[in-house]
Amino acid sequence: MSNPPRQMHLNLFIQGIGHHEAAWRHPGTDPADMLDIGYYQRLSRQAEAAKLDAIFIADALAINQNIEHGPFNNFFEPFTLLAAVAAVTSRIGVIGTASTTYDEPYDVARKLASLDRISHGRAGWNIVTSGNERAAQNFGLDAHPEHSRRYARATEFVEVTCKLWESWQDGALLADRAGGRFTDRTRIHDINHVGEFFRVQGPLDFPGPPQGYPVLVQAGSSQDGKEFAARFAEAIYTAQNNLDDATAFYADVKSRMVRYGRTADQLCILPGLAPIIGRTTAEAKEREQELNEYILPHYGLHQLSQNLNVDLFSYPLDGPLPELPPIEAINGGKSRYQVFVDMARRGNLTIRQLIHQIAFGRGHDTFAGTPSEIADHMEEWFRNGACDGFNLLPPNLPSDFTAFCEHVLPELRRRGLFRTEYQGTTLRDHFGLRRPANRFNLLAAQ
Repeated sequence: MSNPPRQMHLNLFIQGIGHHEAAWRHPGTDPADMLDIGYYQRLSRQAEAAKLDAIFIADALAINQNIEHGPFNNFFEPFTLLAAVAAVTSRIGVIGTASTTYDEPYDVARKLASLDRISHGRAGWNIVTSGNERAAQNFGLDAHPEHSRRYARATEFVEVTCKLWESWQDGALLADRAGGRFTDRTRIHDINHVGEFFRVQGPLDFPGPPQGYPVLVQAGSSQDGKEFAARFAEAIYTAQNNLDDATAFYADVKSRMVRYGRTADQLCILPGLAPIIGRTTAEAKEREQELNEYILPHYGLHQLSQNLNVDLFSYPLDGPLPELPPIEAINGGKSRYQVFVDMARRGNLTIRQLIHQIAFGRGHDTFAGTPSEIADHMEEWFRNGACDGFNLLPPNLPSDFTAFCEHVLPELRRRGLFRTEYQGTTLRDHFGLRRPANRFNLLAAQ
């Protein structure tokens, strides 16, 4: 029997009222939505009706220092928000962000096991080491830990978290009222982990997640990030804005998986895409320009200065970038730094032009065109080994997502590139991922 045709995976990345940095100023959005749980629930039900794989919520552990001129992230803590979303949906995945630098494995394991139960097996964990250096002062540290040390901690963090999820074997919860046994204690295990960063006895005080593990998602694209992804990740969110670079990234990460005993189909690579939709190409370009008219140069300069680790306020907006520090000097988001540098050099961009380029997706791919042109663009990346699908970043929400659902999705379906119905009930089903084996079950079977 032949394998079914390969289809895209699509996630909706919900960030406030849109991914364009000035979305909050646009008359087509409502800033009050950012603090309305009903707004997030409505968007999630819309994404479920469109049969998307998941919604994704990012997180930051420090206030945007330029908060006077615009938000940078959602205000809600991700897992509280996603529990409310899971309560009003039944099929779409719910993926939230938790930091391995500033959280603790036991707490994260418990939150995600709870979310996986609440959602009946639809949870995912976006694993981050935290790129915002100012988070350190909110967690009792004087300085942000060094980049490679953050990834060393992240490796042990994920190992401990997975051990905790496995600490309850299947069938441990009995609730045998007649026999007076609530659990089979022989199937609940201490993990007795002692490592460089953590000492955790366990077991978790919650039965194992329905999926075995919630889906493990990762977003780093540095060398450390790619190695970490090859070892652990089941989905990657990556910022790629050039087909050749995206293809090279895809091949690089998937080739690294072999040394961890993994196969390429155990990982979905989903670059971000900010689609700008028009009835004609000219209308889409006009809309792109219109959105950029709401940009506050001060906000863009601040964000770019922070990412490049250079104060750009003393340089002319319509001049080139000044000399930048080497990537080795960056201790925040190395991969995003490299994306911005490559964009500026490739396009010979001025500071103002770079601000406009990154306003839609912070270095992710931005494409303005008709529904057919956007579908062509997505298909080109998908068929040429650049991705397994996309993480959608609508510039304005909900309007641009509605336009995508009404005009681009039908075109993708006409080409056989996206599902018309869910084939399973869990997030692992949607991504085509196997349920991980519990090590205690394996030991018991020997």
